[in-house]
Parts: sequence; structure tokens; C-alpha cells
Amino acid sequence: MVEREQVIEIVAAVGAVAMMLAAMVAIGSSYGAENSTLSPEGGQMLVGVIVGFILLMVVVGIGLAYTLNESEDDLETNDDDDNGDAQGTF
Repeated sequence: MVEREQVIEIVAAVGAVAMMLAAMVAIGSSYGAENSTLSPEGGQMLVGVIVGFILLMVVVGIGLAYTLNESEDDLETNDDDDNGDAQGTF
């Protein structure tokens, strides 16, 4: 069975890809020429969509990392050291 966290990650990724594909189709239909080529303005818009997709995936990844990280993990603390100081060790 698929865990809850995996379902959230899948939905977020598929949603972002669907948004990118929808934007690409919209640009292709708006800025496409008769011979199935893309106008220079459409090319610039397409590059903007690709850059926006990369930034969107970064934001989604960071958001998922904070959302799905349980506070019980204590990833920031290290209780192995007695005094909490690593100076003077070899």
C-alpha cells in the first residue's frame, strides 16, 4: 500500500507537471504559426515557462520537505556528544 507521504509527493509532482504542460499547450496554440512553428515571442514565453517550472519544482520540493518532515526526527540535534562541542577531538 502506498503511504500518505508518497501520495502527497505524487500529487504535487503530477500537478506541477500538468500545469507546465497546460502552459506549453496554451503557448503553442497562441503563438503557433500556420506551418507548426513557434513565433519568436512564443519561444521566449516557452523559455519563461521552463524557468518557471524549475522554480516551481524547487518551491514544491522545499514545501514538501517542511510539510512531510516530522518534528520527532530531531535532525538538527546531536545527543552523541557529552558537552555538545566537537572541539579538541581527533
